[in-house]
Amino acid sequence: LGAGVVALEMAQAFASFGSEVTVLQRSRLLSRGDEEAAEAIKQTLEKEGVKFLSGVSVNEVTTIKEATNDDDLPLMSVSLSCAEHTEPISLDCECLLLALGRTANVDSLGLESAGVDFHPSKGILVNDFSQSVSNPDVYAVGDCVSDVFRLTHMSGEMAKVVVQNALFQGQWRLSSLVVPAVMYTDPEYATVGRIHVDENDNVVSPIENNEEVDVYKAELQHNDRAILDSSDKTSFVKILCKKGTGTIVGCTIVSSRAGEMINEVTLAMKHDISLEGVGRNIHSYPTLGEAVMGCGIQFINSRWSVYDKDGEISH
Repeated sequence: LGAGVVALEMAQAFASFGSEVTVLQRSRLLSRGDEEAAEAIKQTLEKEGVKFLSGVSVNEVTTIKEATNDDDLPLMSVSLSCAEHTEPISLDCECLLLALGRTANVDSLGLESAGVDFHPSKGILVNDFSQSVSNPDVYAVGDCVSDVFRLTHMSGEMAKVVVQNALFQGQWRLSSLVVPAVMYTDPEYATVGRIHVDENDNVVSPIENNEEVDVYKAELQHNDRAILDSSDKTSFVKILCKKGTGTIVGCTIVSSRAGEMINEVTLAMKHDISLEGVGRNIHSYPTLGEAVMGCGIQFINSRWSVYDKDGEISH
């Protein structure tokens, strides 16, 4: 139950073990992610036997048969309504995985006694230096903190911030972090920064600070390394730049080893390297990373001057 990162990772894993898997999605797949990427991942999972039901509302879960021992599994019936059926339907299953998100588990830590403010579901409230907003002698890192990415590498980076700030008088800010995220399906799905949410004329509708973005996309179906590795033909790299500039504001990658490829774009965003700079950086051949360079080459080519039949320059 769920259609986010954990749900899709587990769906593919159990399907590869031979289980019959049905994904029950309340909204679209990867509801906060790139729609094209979600469709590519869905197509791959469907080829591997995973079934999808959309617009799902679960009415009831009942146990048909209890497990008789530790090696046995119960049999359950899930009653639900969904977009594909006009009438409620029932699905029988041995396992029901709830992948509906997480909340911070901080209620029983005695934070009130330490004067540490927190939100009951979001977690501990911190400032930009990872200090408690109500008790600056306390720092917090990781999944217990409100409004941060709940990722292992985010927790590790926050720990670096706290060591630097608490022990060495640093001024390292959480807002300075550029955080990538990866879904470990096959192909992988990696993102950093903003996502592409609209397919109109290669431009995303303004969604942040009234700024639009240009989209540069390189598909991997003609990438020699992808061909050699028999990578999925729906794989691609999509880089978003602030409109009319080479300033990178986001990236989505669907590919084998997308989690390795996204790091180059994260570095560029962190240190203000333009998409032109990425395109002019030599990439080893044959590698999947050439697709990242391909987006940069698209940006460079879009700035070329073109002569019309009268010899006049037109852009």
